[in-house]
Amino acid sequence: MAVFGQRIAYYDTGSGPVVVLVHGFASEARFDWGNVILPLAKHHRVLALDQIGFGASEKPLIDYSIQTYVDFLGEFLRVQKVKEFTLIGESLGGWISALYTIEALGPENQGTFALPRPGKLVLEDAAGMAPLGPSPIPVHVSATIADARGVAIVFHDKSRITDEFVRESFAMKLKANDGSTQRLLFGNPKLASEVVKGRLSAITIPTLVVWGGADEIVPLEQGRAYAAGISGAKLAIVPECGHAPSLEKPEEFLAAVVPFLD
Repeated sequence: MAVFGQRIAYYDTGSGPVVVLVHGFASEARFDWGNVILPLAKHHRVLALDQIGFGASEKPLIDYSIQTYVDFLGEFLRVQKVKEFTLIGESLGGWISALYTIEALGPENQGTFALPRPGKLVLEDAAGMAPLGPSPIPVHVSATIADARGVAIVFHDKSRITDEFVRESFAMKLKANDGSTQRLLFGNPKLASEVVKGRLSAITIPTLVVWGGADEIVPLEQGRAYAAGISGAKLAIVPECGHAPSLEKPEEFLAAVVPFLD
């Protein structure tokens, strides 16, 4: 489908209340959400998009910022005519989802092109609580198989990083061809002004924060800060798990999220 004239690839499966899945940095819907889309679709309509600049979606050469992704997410939902939904974001997708929710719930969000308002929010190992330091979200524009082994930082269980997994990850990244997006986004100074710390009180909808207890990319302390900053938010910690419970421990992720959706 076209969003602002750009092709956006996405999954749309299941029926029932709508759940929108927003993947993380340098990733795509299939990688982050592939283990949970079908289980969630048993009782929900699941929309999982490849964000602009990543995966199979188009990759215009623009100065990507978090607001870019908020704008595209809002337009994607308007084109899909989605009005009631739960928003779930992982890592960069969590940052986008938090900022999206802050803006969607704001009093200035009015008029024909207002952002559709989520009814619930799930933040999974979300970035965006603090300005980007040297490597809170590692940039690995993989040019070799050895580079592709950098994916290990995502997981607590390093035994998952087999030669076959690395080769598949390398092929996936080459196909995505998103190196320019990574550099343009990570190098944009605007990101420093887009952090959500100090703004979380604007999130007034039911919120669940899910975090890998052994996250090496965005530490658990930031998950606790998210939960503390959002009134009534619940924190679910997945022990012995890295940066993406939906990927590494999908059963535990679903055990936390599915009751929250109901």
